[in-house]
Parts: sequence; C-alpha cells; structure tokens
Amino acid sequence: MPITKTRPTSVGKSTTVDAIALLKADHTAVEQLFAEISQTRAPATKKALLAELCTLLTVHMAIEEDIFYPAVRTALKDKALVPEAVVEHAGVRDLIAQLQDGEPDGEVFNAKVKVLSEYVAHHVKEEHQEMFPKAKASSIDLLALGAEMAVRQQVLTAKLGSVKPVAP
Repeated sequence: MPITKTRPTSVGKSTTVDAIALLKADHTAVEQLFAEISQTRAPATKKALLAELCTLLTVHMAIEEDIFYPAVRTALKDKALVPEAVVEHAGVRDLIAQLQDGEPDGEVFNAKVKVLSEYVAHHVKEEHQEMFPKAKASSIDLLALGAEMAVRQQVLTAKLGSVKPVAP
C-alpha cells in the first residue's frame, strides 16, 4: 500500500531556510515516522513507512556529510563532533541495509527498528545539544548553507523517491 501522506521534510519552494532549521525539520519527520511504524501492525503499511523512513534518513545523512559537516568542521576546527557523527551514520546505514533486506514480521525485525530509532534519537540529541549551538555561534552562513542543502536534498529525494518535499 503506497503512502500518500505528505511528510514535513525540510525542502520547500523557498531555498532560504537556514541549515539548522532544515535539519531539525527532517528530525521531526523522522520522529513522526518512527512513531507511525511502532503503531502499525499491517506488514504492507509498515514496509511502506519503513521505505519512506529509510529514504528520508539516507538523504538527510548525505546532505549532512556532504555539506553541513564539512562547514562545521572548518568553522569550528572540529576534531570530535563531526567524526563521531559520521561513525553514528555508519551504524544507521548498516541497520537500514538490514531492514531493507528483511520483511516487517517478527521480533528481530521489530528489534532492529527499535535499535535504529534509539541510534537516531541519540544522534539527534547530540546534534541539538552540541553541534547546532556551536554552529549557530560560529561564522557559518547558515542561510547560504541551508540553500545549498535544500537544493541537494531536492535532487537526492527526486532520485530516490518516496518522500514528498514540503515547506518546513
């Protein structure tokens, strides 16, 4: 069953959203999808929601790693926050691959979804409490960075499908 609901992702008609607002909008959409997946019992619906979640996470991690993190690393001369975030992304990618190869039935599948949600929640908490405040206080032009990220997000989303961009 295809999901027709539009998710509140960070991409909209305007590309003047700041980088942190864009990432936070994605975090909200991911949290909503995890909640929907945990409440869904129908395997086909769960699989469709999971596909949407995996696409959103994949695009989100790509724009962070390709655009946001390099800017943060340069501006903050960071040697800890960004490398840790990249390692966390690797763990998320591994679980995404396992989930995409499986069927949404059984305890192991549900356990993988739960662990993925915990990994993502931990990662989001660190970004909100540590990385984002430091980025805001830095010399990073968050509007220019956000515009670049929004364009890249639109391209990747169009390429991967499943998530329909809307304004934050």
